[in-house]
Amino acid sequence: MRHLVLFIGVAALIIVVPGPDTALVTKNAVLHGRRAALGTAVGVCTGLTVWTLASAVGIASLLRSSETAFTVVKLVGAAYLIWLGVQALLAARRRHAGPDFGPNGRRELSARGAARQGVLSNLSNPKIAALFTSLLPQFVAPGRSVLVPSLVLGGLFAAMTLVYLAAYALAAAKASSVLERPRIAAAIDRVTGLVLIGLGIRLATEHR
Repeated sequence: MRHLVLFIGVAALIIVVPGPDTALVTKNAVLHGRRAALGTAVGVCTGLTVWTLASAVGIASLLRSSETAFTVVKLVGAAYLIWLGVQALLAARRRHAGPDFGPNGRRELSARGAARQGVLSNLSNPKIAALFTSLLPQFVAPGRSVLVPSLVLGGLFAAMTLVYLAAYALAAAKASSVLERPRIAAAIDRVTGLVLIGLGIRLATEHR
């Protein structure tokens, strides 16, 4: 029980620290609304569930031990974040809405599309693999099999993340209702685009 309480405390601290997933939820909340933001949160937590399973069966350990695999996933993730950032910067330059664009000149993003972004963002971050393979075993009692406890702890981490990101998404989406003017929307596009590009560059240049 003590291990579980300690894990919840550590997990909560990790979850609230802003990162690429939080930046993506923010972008979709402000630029595309509540459904897209919630879809992104669900996608992120789907990615965490996959990492939980991968960690439990040892696949994530490969990323942790293999420099080549770690680097490949890291660069793919960095490229994806930079691509999202560039898309946001391009959206800031649009002045007139086309037939498939919303009222602020943005291409509509469905909840499914947002969820897909969340999954890809999370799965392309090898730091999550390193986190799960190094964090979860520390909260498993000595002498016990790590499979079931890892699944439980990873599932709890994903559930906590979903609750936090969903609440965060709703708050950000509500705040976005006052940010509908085209100039303000374009400024938000530019800021979020630069943040995502910056996160992508940082991920690409980070060491383990």
